Amino acid sequence: MSTHDLIIIGGGPSGLNVAIAAAKAGLDYLIIEKGVLVNSIYHFPTNMTFFSTSQKLEIADTPFISHTDKPTRKEALEYYRRLQQAFQLRLKLYEPATKMTPLDDGSYQIDTTKGSYQARSVVVATGFYDTPRMLGVPGEDLPKVKHYYDDAHPYVGQKVLVVGAANSACDVALETYQKGSEVTMAIREHELYPKVKYWIKPNIENRIKEGAIQAHFNTVVRAIHPDRVELEGPEGRFTIENDFVLAMTGYEPNYPLLHSLGLPISDDELALPIHDPETLATPLPNVYLAGVVCAGRQTSKLFIENTRDHGDIIVRQILAQQLAAV
Repeated sequence: MSTHDLIIIGGGPSGLNVAIAAAKAGLDYLIIEKGVLVNSIYHFPTNMTFFSTSQKLEIADTPFISHTDKPTRKEALEYYRRLQQAFQLRLKLYEPATKMTPLDDGSYQIDTTKGSYQARSVVVATGFYDTPRMLGVPGEDLPKVKHYYDDAHPYVGQKVLVVGAANSACDVALETYQKGSEVTMAIREHELYPKVKYWIKPNIENRIKEGAIQAHFNTVVRAIHPDRVELEGPEGRFTIENDFVLAMTGYEPNYPLLHSLGLPISDDELALPIHDPETLATPLPNVYLAGVVCAGRQTSKLFIENTRDHGDIIVRQILAQQLAAV
């Protein structure tokens, strides 16, 4: 088995960014991705528009051209596909990593569902979008409950409960309402998330005010049944008729995978994968974190736009280590 200079676990924007920096430095690298190229973005809602501008999403000094200031999911997929082609990035798709084992020579063996690879350094750039935060209530495993949203069409003429009050929940509530769903929102707090996209917030507030979308504040889901949902609010428990529950409650890093790779996690509520924020190095020798996974459960702290330097930071560390070993 040949030994790579670097294996990157995760083929999203951060993983591609690290790979491009490695390629420019002449490192022998390989990306291992469990799904499709930029898997998380592929699973974003079909009609999603990014909050960031296309310029702030650019990596590797490669222009991102979009039809408007804020690009769509479709435009982002095309951009990252072209990046992969332009830099001829080496990657294995549909190949989840399952385990990482340190070897006697200081390198690591990465096991996947399809084989094994060896590398002197490893970068974990797995993001957080693949692991939803569960409601933890009876009936959450029913087919009518969705933690991801793709398109409004399946919900036409249906009674839909949207759980949450941040950007995703407000987007979903508006789009399903506009396409003919009977929409109710269950919101844990007393108000919508204050940082809802500025072009969305007035719209959702007006729909709630006029009663087109029913919003229950200070309210949580207690149980889900095939034809109804039990909620609990300030005045106690109540039941509403329901066909679908769209639980837009956020996401978190894939902690089972991080544990299987041997990465230590902080034991506080943030559950941060432990690393040096300056060098991105973990306590495991020659193992680094890149991208939004660095923030743990603080998923609103890091984005593509403020982690674009991670590739350069990590590659500088790897090159310094190689120089020191000579």
